Amino acid sequence: MRPEHCVTRNHIEVWQGRVLPSGPERIRFGTVLRGSLLPILVWTGVACFVYFVYNPLVATVLGGLFTLSFIVGFALRHRAKHSVRCSVYGALGGVLDKSMAGF
Repeated sequence: MRPEHCVTRNHIEVWQGRVLPSGPERIRFGTVLRGSLLPILVWTGVACFVYFVYNPLVATVLGGLFTLSFIVGFALRHRAKHSVRCSVYGALGGVLDKSMAGF
């Protein structure tokens, strides 16, 4: 993938498009996190809830599933010739976006 098309707005249009710059340019990791703030808060709340109500093991399994999804997303993007930075940002945004589909 060409560098000018990597790590641009197409990987962060997850939940809050208004945090994005107006044109195609490199996006910082903080912008990725701000754009995905709602899913991060929801999944942090779910993890805390299952930790205290059920068992810490359930929260660990939930975190493991999230990590596994991130690794698979990273590998697929990196195999498609994205840069490492683009793969990390895209995998994080993709996991948070797809995990909120049920909500």
